[in-house]
Amino acid sequence: MEGIGKLFKFKKRKIELPESYLGARLDGVDMWTMSSYDYVVAAVKNVKETLKAPMEGHMEQALRIFAFLGTFPKLTLYYDYRAPNLDYSKSRSSRENFQAYYRDAKEEIPHNAPKPRGQSIGSTAWVDASHGANKKTRKSHTGYVIFLNRAPILWHSKRQNTIEASTFGSEFIALKACIEAITHLRFKLRMFGIPLEDEPTHIFCDNESVVTNATKVESTLNKKHNCIAYHYTRWNVAAGVVDVSWTPGMLNLADAFTKQLTLERRGRLYGEWTY
Repeated sequence: MEGIGKLFKFKKRKIELPESYLGARLDGVDMWTMSSYDYVVAAVKNVKETLKAPMEGHMEQALRIFAFLGTFPKLTLYYDYRAPNLDYSKSRSSRENFQAYYRDAKEEIPHNAPKPRGQSIGSTAWVDASHGANKKTRKSHTGYVIFLNRAPILWHSKRQNTIEASTFGSEFIALKACIEAITHLRFKLRMFGIPLEDEPTHIFCDNESVVTNATKVESTLNKKHNCIAYHYTRWNVAAGVVDVSWTPGMLNLADAFTKQLTLERRGRLYGEWTY
């Protein structure tokens, strides 16, 4: 850490470093964490947002990330092939009810996919959004993590492109992004010849209003500018691609991808699938 710190001479206000120099290094850190260290993804994304005008405090936060990795160098992900011990019976989604409104809803199956071989697998996802997380632009932050059986396969943490006036809007946009990743993943797995269980991907979300709009046909949309995410979600429920369930915020694994958490809560969330 001392060697890294000597490379940067902090001024009281702005760091005199070329943007390309700092950006290239943080881009490298970002790619590295996205592929290997999921538990610092949100922190790295927050630091990357300051590349336009990095300040002394921003570089200090970047060094704190390296300090955290130095303190916990052996954190590893579980890649367990067994089925998760989760109760899906509380799912509120009713595919049959939605099919009456979305009659053309059907999951895209690759026509040239190889014959599936091996044991079938299931998929589960957790999604969350931090409304107005960016204090300068007030843009929200999307985060989700997707599991195949008990193995974390795909995780995502990124600032949203639009400014949402409510938590409902930011959560629905995050859910849409998660479903897009799920549809691509399911298509790719079929092209690899991996058999999928004959059931949708189970998504857990901690926003009651979003879950209601994604599971009850009679629910109405109050925010018309969210209608694309609204109908995209309901169409995929009707197609049998996903179903959406509610989970308490304290148990939402995607919470760590949208905001900074205390060490105790971070350990509780990651303790289920890292060691």
